[in-house]
Amino acid sequence: MSDAAMLSKEERLAAHNAAIEAASKDPALSPETGRPVPKARLTRFGAGFLAFGFLWAIGLQIVASVLLPQHYKSIEGIDPEALLGIVNAATAVASLVSNLMFGNFSDRSRSRFGRRTPWIVFGAVLGGVTLFLTGTTTNPVLLTFWYCLCMFGLNCMIAPCVALLSDRIPSGIRGTMSAFYGAGTAVGSPIGVMFGAVFMSNMLAGFAVAGVFMFLGGVVAVLIFPREEPADYLPKDEGTVKDVLASFIPPKFSTAHDFYKAFAGRVCMLLSYQMITAYQLYIVQNYIGQSDEQSGVTISVMSTITMVVSLVGSVVAGPFSDLIGRRKAPVIVASVCFAIGIAMPWVMPTTMGMYLYAAIAGLGYGVYTSVDQALLVDVLPNKEEAGKDLGILNLATTLGQMLGPVIMSSVVLALGYVFAFPIAIAFALVGCVFIMLIKNVK
Repeated sequence: MSDAAMLSKEERLAAHNAAIEAASKDPALSPETGRPVPKARLTRFGAGFLAFGFLWAIGLQIVASVLLPQHYKSIEGIDPEALLGIVNAATAVASLVSNLMFGNFSDRSRSRFGRRTPWIVFGAVLGGVTLFLTGTTTNPVLLTFWYCLCMFGLNCMIAPCVALLSDRIPSGIRGTMSAFYGAGTAVGSPIGVMFGAVFMSNMLAGFAVAGVFMFLGGVVAVLIFPREEPADYLPKDEGTVKDVLASFIPPKFSTAHDFYKAFAGRVCMLLSYQMITAYQLYIVQNYIGQSDEQSGVTISVMSTITMVVSLVGSVVAGPFSDLIGRRKAPVIVASVCFAIGIAMPWVMPTTMGMYLYAAIAGLGYGVYTSVDQALLVDVLPNKEEAGKDLGILNLATTLGQMLGPVIMSSVVLALGYVFAFPIAIAFALVGCVFIMLIKNVK
């Protein structure tokens, strides 16, 4: 029996509060224990974040970037580009709700398995099953329903898992831990696109493989992470409807300026990212002018390029951010780099332009994902509500997923692809401005 298990609930609560207080004063101390974290334990956290981002990103991108856009073409009487925008908007609304909901619910959980672990496992099951079911129907309404449920499952994993950065990781190494997660998603996403291209001729099998990867993301991460301590000692509210509704209230703007600046910066960056990423298959086919077969090869090469440069950017940027003690500068540089990458196919509408986009924008996005999550944790106004507040900040990703394809679809249908690129560039640069305005984080 562990020492913690032998203490009373009151003693464990006092130790919990003391650990948070100690960690707020010393960036080398864990907010979970109030002590330095052994290297073996840190290795497990890093490996868990890496595996989590890697596996769910593969599963999602197999479907989102390749199979689903291709699947839309088999639905009679529907314009695939318009349907892409509609479905992405619907699923982003689902993500909007689920991110906040599951982050908040995990804050309020008092399970003997911890606050975060049960939700991560439940999300893995829900996300994996429904991602597969998305590919089993050509009914647009049913397809949208399954994909929305998949977003509930995915965010049921992501919101509590990201909250672990605040709960259990010392502030002085959050950039490095965020880099592991960013590296996982940065490498997993292009691998997912490559897998998707392989399964274009056997899409149902591809959807099944995607569901397995999504499921493994949450389950493998929980198995790798050091076991979460029971949360039964934490104080409970009365659990009334009023209490639950009140718990969803976001931080006051008057006392959380940096929180909302970080939110706005991420919205702009993800708008820019989703405008191009969600439509990259259509860009290659309709803007560059390649056939289905040619576009599959091009997407695979782009994915390989993106995987390599994103991995380099993620691995280098996170530890470098911890070393220099700064979050804002790497995020700003990454956003500018991404904007330059978007400009490549705009001024060079060729296969080479797409490859340059993959290289330059991929590097920028790799740096961005490795540091931005640590920046978001650093601007949290209340560590005890980390799940809810990170859920709110991660709504920025959802808004980007929702509005990016809608904006892209509207611009493409009205004006053509050539006008979409400068708009995406503008969003990335506006995001830089919001990050620069953050005051209490270097």
